[in-house]
Amino acid sequence: MVLSAALAVGPGGLAVAQTAAVPFPYDAVDPFIGTSGQGHTFPGAVAPFGMVQLSPDTEHKVLRQGYDWASGYRYDDPTILGFSHTHFSGSGHSDLGDVLLTPLGAGEIKLEPGDAATPGSGYRSRYDKASEVAEPGYYAVNLTDSGVRAELTAGTRVGMHRYQFAAGAPARVLLDFRPSIYDYPDKVSWSRIRVAADGTVTGYRETRGWAPGRQLYFAMRFSKPMVSRSIQNREENVTYNGFTKPGRTPGDRDQVEGRALEAVFDFGPIEAPLIVKVALSGVDEAGAIKNLDSEGGDFDFNGLRASTKAQWEQALGAVQIDAPAEMRTTLYTALYHSLMAPSVMGDVDGRYRGPDQAVHAAEGFTFHSTFSLWDTFRAEHPLLTLVQPEARNADMINSLIASQQHSPYGLLPVWQFAGQETWTMIGYHAVPVIADAWMKGIRGFDGVAALKAMVASATYRPYGGLGDYMDLGYVPIDREPEAASKTVEYAYDDWTIARMARNLGHADIAETFEKRAQNWRNSFDRETGFLRARKADGTYRTPFDPTAINYGSDYTEGNAWQYSWFAPQDLGGIVGAMGGDAATVAKLDAMFDFDNSKLDYSHAEDIAGLIGQYIHGNEPSHHSAYMYVYAGAPWRTQARLKQIVDSQYHARPDGLAGNDDLGQMSAWLVFTGLGFYPVTPGSNQYVIGRPFVDRAVLNLPNGKTFIIVTDGLSDARPYIASVSLNGRPLTRSWIGDDEIRAGGELRFVMSARPNRSWGSGAAARPYSMTGFGR
Repeated sequence: MVLSAALAVGPGGLAVAQTAAVPFPYDAVDPFIGTSGQGHTFPGAVAPFGMVQLSPDTEHKVLRQGYDWASGYRYDDPTILGFSHTHFSGSGHSDLGDVLLTPLGAGEIKLEPGDAATPGSGYRSRYDKASEVAEPGYYAVNLTDSGVRAELTAGTRVGMHRYQFAAGAPARVLLDFRPSIYDYPDKVSWSRIRVAADGTVTGYRETRGWAPGRQLYFAMRFSKPMVSRSIQNREENVTYNGFTKPGRTPGDRDQVEGRALEAVFDFGPIEAPLIVKVALSGVDEAGAIKNLDSEGGDFDFNGLRASTKAQWEQALGAVQIDAPAEMRTTLYTALYHSLMAPSVMGDVDGRYRGPDQAVHAAEGFTFHSTFSLWDTFRAEHPLLTLVQPEARNADMINSLIASQQHSPYGLLPVWQFAGQETWTMIGYHAVPVIADAWMKGIRGFDGVAALKAMVASATYRPYGGLGDYMDLGYVPIDREPEAASKTVEYAYDDWTIARMARNLGHADIAETFEKRAQNWRNSFDRETGFLRARKADGTYRTPFDPTAINYGSDYTEGNAWQYSWFAPQDLGGIVGAMGGDAATVAKLDAMFDFDNSKLDYSHAEDIAGLIGQYIHGNEPSHHSAYMYVYAGAPWRTQARLKQIVDSQYHARPDGLAGNDDLGQMSAWLVFTGLGFYPVTPGSNQYVIGRPFVDRAVLNLPNGKTFIIVTDGLSDARPYIASVSLNGRPLTRSWIGDDEIRAGGELRFVMSARPNRSWGSGAAARPYSMTGFGR
């Protein structure tokens, strides 16, 4: 606990200091937030950006049924299958769930998971919900059917289990190497489990799921010697490399290969807890063993837990927040979720597997993967530039550059995990991540090599209609799906290339991409006031319904209402295209106030958190509430942010309105809670919204502190009356990245009534490529 001082009125009307205990940031985090509803988070143990995400799985589903189980866990599920070592936090798609371990108690050994509705039908166990504990880096639960107290902790590359079995019961552990989250048909291409003479268990499997050809290796040791073991391939027949042989191999072998492997390790009755130590590698079993030896000592569960807790305390301590209790919990949990990915995917010796499936050695950086870039370029990566050391940000960017150099197509990652590309979502959004970091002065990577990689991705004609985009100035819908969205997303990415090229002195590249950055205009229909898809002959596709949402249609996970605001590099131009300030404000209000009662979006899984046609549960809307600022009405942004935060975020399991998407939903809240948001990564500006904290301190990577203070914050005072920076009035509606990094104080004074003049003039508005009203 820490002490915070407050002022109260004492005898004689004098102000006296009172001290109140305020929880440490670590204690304010609730990992169960987002584990119900559509948050898709998991409650298990993970270190900041850790390779291992050790968490309970309550269900595995096939792709078409499993959207709700994208993290492997649902808060209200009645049983736990076991504990696997890899998970995505808040993804809208899934895979992973590797190396599933389940402690077994006394009785018959069951090798199938069974049915949750039929207790005892398989190895899954009911559990005592009241016993469930989740903290950053630690998880625990009592499994009632098996009679086991299970605890989990994790380091960067190691996961550790501690199982306390019932007195007199045999200590047995099942390894099911068959399932994954989202079980695709025939997902396991091949796998192997083997036991060395010293009892170390290693294994490998290749899967063809979301990232085809993904290879994963593990190494595992137990704190007690085995008294027996059984490893089985449970296929009826095995076909590999053209040869077929009988499956159902005997269980007493030291090594078994196949596509349906399970193992049971028996340690007999033991009094002390059994500790299981597991490490992963994307390279080979030797790499997994090296990783196993790199952390956790000699089965030192408490030591690993303490080490990871210290890492979390340091990472969460980058922001000190004083806010009402629920808001403080929600904000610190959001910060926690923002610090899980991109995750380390390089071994302790520096080796990693690239998108070419070859093994490479990192020179001067740690390879990271799990890049959900369509989501995270917006706020997640900009947040990391403020709350993580330069070296961590440089590691991520070096990983992006290395992936482009290893890519068979010479492209930067689009949606990558375990070093492998999924080709999910659109755009080339590694580009703004790199440019934003470079423009903010983050170094530790080769700027020229980065620019080369950015240009290569933006000029690869076969990708997503890029050839037509380069020739026509837009992506034609009769040749490429989701063409309207691709046009505007490419244009924004192009602007960030121009920014970095101009900074590096490459004027020719800058001029080319500055011109391309205006391509958003080629798909904006001034007559209807909406972004629309055009055909190759130049006509807009008809019929046109701005509320229609269908996968593979004109837009990506959205419709015209959301995408018509997407030109972050030129939002002043959007205001002009909409018809000016008043028309823009009216259009924004129409979006938020739209009557959805006759619309059915149940077919679109990602459409969640609706406020009219604003969809907070999906990323295309995330900057839209800040658009009022560009139309000279910051007070309307302040009102809408209150509406969004109050309705979309809560300190409970269903407290996220939509998929967290590897931290983007959470990063939006962290920024908005502090009072500003990076509407245009690459501009080095943050648009001022309104704060939701009484006080916050950013402990910046350069050692300086930036303090946010809010006077008069309450539900009854939702509007900004005035803003000052370092004691001087701030009349513009944005703050520069350089001003934050210099340290200082940003002070808000709140009011029950809007200040309609603050930040409203054209000169007070944030950056726009072509200015305002054009």
